[in-house]
Amino acid sequence: MSGVGGVGGIDRVMALRAQILERNAALSRANATAAAAQTAPASGAQQASSFATTMETAIQAVNAQSQKASALSEAYERGETVDIAKVMLARQEASVGFEATLQVRNKILSAYKDIMSMPV
Repeated sequence: MSGVGGVGGIDRVMALRAQILERNAALSRANATAAAAQTAPASGAQQASSFATTMETAIQAVNAQSQKASALSEAYERGETVDIAKVMLARQEASVGFEATLQVRNKILSAYKDIMSMPV
């Protein structure tokens, strides 16, 4: 029986890895969109809108992960039949998502500071 649980855990970790890679690809696409917006000012408004939409969607996904982790933690604390591994994995997913969001925010702030310090 323990081997079956291990396989499920591995599948969950692999799913988490796939989510991280997917988000990384989305961030790369967003960076490419931002770079294209800088080189093509005529269509910049449309691309900036899609960047904002992409960021909003990503932040909503991170928020949903955090709420899911909180709900699982609360259920476990109330004594409901919730697998502790599932709780810990959800909390870790939320943590990784938050850290990724924080890093993206830091990169955006850095880019903003660089742009603002450019001579006109």
